[in-house]
Amino acid sequence: MSSDSAPKRMLLHACCGPCSLEPTRMFAEEGIDFTLDYYNPNIYPPQEYEHRLSTLKEYVAEPRSIDLVEDAYDPDNWEHEVAIFGTDREKRCRACYRLRFEHVACEAERRGFDAISTTLTISPYQFTDIILEELDAAARRHDLQTVGRDFREHYAQATRISREKGMYRQNYCGCRFSIAEAKAEREAARAQREREKRIKHAAILVTAAEGIFSQQNQL
Repeated sequence: MSSDSAPKRMLLHACCGPCSLEPTRMFAEEGIDFTLDYYNPNIYPPQEYEHRLSTLKEYVAEPRSIDLVEDAYDPDNWEHEVAIFGTDREKRCRACYRLRFEHVACEAERRGFDAISTTLTISPYQFTDIILEELDAAARRHDLQTVGRDFREHYAQATRISREKGMYRQNYCGCRFSIAEAKAEREAARAQREREKRIKHAAILVTAAEGIFSQQNQL
């Protein structure tokens, strides 16, 4: 449940290192006592899961002295609860958010936290409204406070800092479906750039031809 009062102790769901840079900085500056929780059974394959976890530790948790809860990697649970929605991205992502936030809320209740939040909302590629809905629903089920923030305006800053630091930056959301979706989006963007390049080139040729025609008429 949302609240205007500051939480005493907050469990912050972290999806990866780059996305955690700005949210952790901002919460620390606000004086909020928080712990990171890395629970992301959606990430595929296992090596990718470990790579993102190690990046979160190396560049965020350890240098900033933030406690980190490393939950068990449970892809079978994700397959059972989320993969059933297949390529219906909005339904699949909603189920994925719900699964992760429910787990984080359970952990928060068990460990004595009074609030939960997430770093997911920094990405402009996520369903922000659905994230905040599911985060609040999970908090309500466990009588916790929701610290729901839309961090998208800080995405460019997080991107710049993560690149400067040489952090690992994944090129897909995490699950096996998103690998193909991200690839298709990159190919579509590449094709669009090629179309724009051809149009621009054609326009240059037309302009040049018109100039030559105009000069001939003046002779």
